[in-house]
Amino acid sequence: MMIHDYLRTLVSFVFVLGVLVTIHELGHYLAARWRGVHVEVFSLGFGPALFKWRDRTGTEWRVCPVPLGGYVRPHGFEDPEDATEEQKAAWIPGRTFHDKSVASRAIVILAGPAFNFLLAFVLFTLLFATAGEPHVRDEVASVQSGSAAAAAGVQQGDVITRVGTHDVHGVEDILGEVTGRAGVQTTLAVRRQGQDLVLPVTIGSVSDSAGAPAHGQLGVTFAVDSGKPQSLPQAVVSGAKATWNTTVRTLAGVWQILSGQHSAKEMGGPLKIAQLSGQVAQYGFASLLSFMALLSVNLGLINLFPVPLLDGGRLVFYAIEAVRGRPVSKRVQEISFQAGFAVLAGLFLFSTFNDLSGFGLFRWIASLAG
Repeated sequence: MMIHDYLRTLVSFVFVLGVLVTIHELGHYLAARWRGVHVEVFSLGFGPALFKWRDRTGTEWRVCPVPLGGYVRPHGFEDPEDATEEQKAAWIPGRTFHDKSVASRAIVILAGPAFNFLLAFVLFTLLFATAGEPHVRDEVASVQSGSAAAAAGVQQGDVITRVGTHDVHGVEDILGEVTGRAGVQTTLAVRRQGQDLVLPVTIGSVSDSAGAPAHGQLGVTFAVDSGKPQSLPQAVVSGAKATWNTTVRTLAGVWQILSGQHSAKEMGGPLKIAQLSGQVAQYGFASLLSFMALLSVNLGLINLFPVPLLDGGRLVFYAIEAVRGRPVSKRVQEISFQAGFAVLAGLFLFSTFNDLSGFGLFRWIASLAG
């Protein structure tokens, strides 16, 4: 059983990330082709190629072993002053990236995040057209016997309004507050028959399988209003609304971390995504698609942040170039890219540290040392 759980997590993670990265890079690829830029390489994953082939347009397609991203390499992406004589001799006139207008280059860069939002919209629309749009209410439908919620005195019909010092506005907020806080002593604010109560609680600790990392759990189920399949026009409207609402909630969450309303320790990384992929996959393919739509919005937003090395950082440079009439100096770009790399590397390490802390690795090491 444990091997089955690990295998499900691995397959789900590779599938989810593979689809998101493929769609993102496909946006860059199709936009480059549209704007007349030859694409040299389309790579899924990093590292040495496991499989590769060249299509009739001359693009080399690669599948690489490290499934943490991918890239598209446009022809002539390097600036003329950085290119070697050999590279310049190989340039195809009129097909290089650097020769295109600012608008064309910006379209190629912007298309990646745009395709992530488009994917989320398509997935939400598909789900609502086939399974309907279920609405999970923040009202407790049942309390598991012997659970953390039962010990705290939570009752059927309670509406949870706060976990610790954090106000919650729906089931997603509640799960987000609880999942990474296994064993933590805190409080639950609930509304019961018009009265507000504060209940001390120790969040439960549960593991999906023997030896797997623990995550927090209250031991309650929430009331669900079952949805019905919608007509295609209605599903399109609902899909657009869901994509917009997910974008707004994600930005609100980022702002809460930046403003100190939420702890930066809540940031998750690839390991957390892998864990959640495996958990969500237990509930069926439809749930996995919904999770993919959520992650696709997150990936699109992250890439639009104005951090050099990300798509958003390049768009800032192009905007400055459009206003000034000339590119940002090479020196400024180099320093910015170095700073951007440091920021991204730091965020990756920090989020991975959070993941390992949430999984209890450091507590386990401390217990061994003790």
